[in-house]
Amino acid sequence: GGGMGRVQLFEVFLSHGRVVYSPGEPLAGAVRVRLGAPLPFRAIRVTCTGSCRVSNKANDAAWVVEEGYFNSALSLADKGSLPAGEHSFPFQFLLPATAPTSFEGPFGKIVHQVRATIDTPRFSKDHQCSRVFYILSPLNLNSIPDIEQPNVASTTKKFSYKLVKTGSVVLTASTDLRGYVVGQVLRLQADIENQSGKDTGPVVASLLQKVSYKAKRWIYDVRTIAEVEGAGVKAWRRAQWQEQILVPALPQSALPGCSLIHVDYYLQVSLKAPEATVTLPVFIGNIAVNHAPMSPRAGPGLPPGAPVPVVPSAPPQEEGEAAASSPPFADAVSLSTKSHSQQQPLPAAFGSVPGAPEPRPQDGSPAPHPLPPPLCISTGATVPYFAEGSGGPVPTTSTLILPPEYSSWGYPY
Repeated sequence: GGGMGRVQLFEVFLSHGRVVYSPGEPLAGAVRVRLGAPLPFRAIRVTCTGSCRVSNKANDAAWVVEEGYFNSALSLADKGSLPAGEHSFPFQFLLPATAPTSFEGPFGKIVHQVRATIDTPRFSKDHQCSRVFYILSPLNLNSIPDIEQPNVASTTKKFSYKLVKTGSVVLTASTDLRGYVVGQVLRLQADIENQSGKDTGPVVASLLQKVSYKAKRWIYDVRTIAEVEGAGVKAWRRAQWQEQILVPALPQSALPGCSLIHVDYYLQVSLKAPEATVTLPVFIGNIAVNHAPMSPRAGPGLPPGAPVPVVPSAPPQEEGEAAASSPPFADAVSLSTKSHSQQQPLPAAFGSVPGAPEPRPQDGSPAPHPLPPPLCISTGATVPYFAEGSGGPVPTTSTLILPPEYSSWGYPY
């Protein structure tokens, strides 16, 4: 038969069917070939690559910028002829310690894959196959400068009502931590001093994800991950609103090691009327913040070689100026929550990925939890999908959260 009838199977197989690897780990597998007839060849090669590609347009296969992380090639067989039947060529690569975590978004992706080729003589078609694998380089939140500092911001809004009267509202927002891991509860508090005779509109808190892609210009993709809404504050009252957001499966902050894609998260607390907003940076990582550090910090420095994440700048803080003429405040009232939208509730228990990296504490203490940190490579808190083979994408309960098929995304931008 023709060249294609000859090659009945040509695939890259990763040992134990592993999907997720840590940087610095060996990646082992085999290239499998099944032939219906002898196949003359010039070389059989396998390459292991990691790279980031960014496009100018959403979901565009054509990319304008590329950054490579590693590219290793092995020759599995030199010139000759493969007899009919089954063949298996084992290989092993060492993944570099600097490889960034896998990521996929509408304007770019960090992809790691193994590709095999059979170079055939001239006039024949070369045969190629590949397999994508995922790297999770855990982000230790404790490595972020000032992660243990309080997270709080305040703004004062002066406004006129009834044409002659002037009032102001002081809006202060805080979170219990500066950094969270997937499945952790983010506790937020808003304090509102309404120094006016007019009721305010409702207060809204949103967890926002901002992904910056460096194409020819920077492209920013901002989406709301979760949103909660509280009641307004009556005239001349001071109110306190406490809420919590369960952190859904999200890609880690920063993406250390990649210079083309940066992921930032913010908690934004807003009043609709009068319009006032405060924004707090928050970090999403894989290793939780130590509430009680073992030793006092030795100065502001980081350990040598630690990645320094880009800390988003908070809006400038204004002094709250309480008007001397306003009536004294009664005790703060507590606001009720009107709505709580979380696009994707987390499964009650994470299933673990076969072969996912075990969390290894550096100091030899027992791991804080038996499950490996979840790897989420897609943006947004849309339903996590896992798609493999010809079947359609199905929602996943695994700790490995994959996006739907790249070409079929229908996000609003």
